Amino acid sequence: MTISEKELHEKFGGRLRTRVNGVLIQDEKILMIKHNMGNGKYFWNVPGGGMKYGSSSSENLKREFMEETGLEIEVEKFLCNYEYLNPPLHAVELYFEVRKIGGNMTMGQDPELPDDKQLITEIQFLDIDILSSIKNEEKHRLFWGIKSVNDARLWKGYFNFENNSIK
Repeated sequence: MTISEKELHEKFGGRLRTRVNGVLIQDEKILMIKHNMGNGKYFWNVPGGGMKYGSSSSENLKREFMEETGLEIEVEKFLCNYEYLNPPLHAVELYFEVRKIGGNMTMGQDPELPDDKQLITEIQFLDIDILSSIKNEEKHRLFWGIKSVNDARLWKGYFNFENNSIK
């Protein structure tokens, strides 16, 4: 059984969420996770998730990375801020470059959801050719126009859901 779009909106919608996301680049590939968004829709993004009150951005990102990938990371430089607004979903996302320091990559789980409603369906390092071949509506907007994986290291500023940058 998979989660429905309605269940996703009920679980994560109707409120502003602050999220942290980690860009891990190894061997000219970016670590990406494929999420089941319900009703036959999928969405690729880097590992990350919602922040818990009382924990820093770095602590939250390390936790999310471990939950989703089994990897231990070091949070390095801040890359950019992205505002996702597609009612009922609204999130302010912080993107950081990260470095792997341990662990073994495994497909993780979201502890907020029951086993039969998990969102993660795939995890892998994608090169620019594979990333470019994924339909835009199936990947995070930040990845729509990049020409190399290193472009992610150049993100600066505040991006909104229309992919505009306010510097």
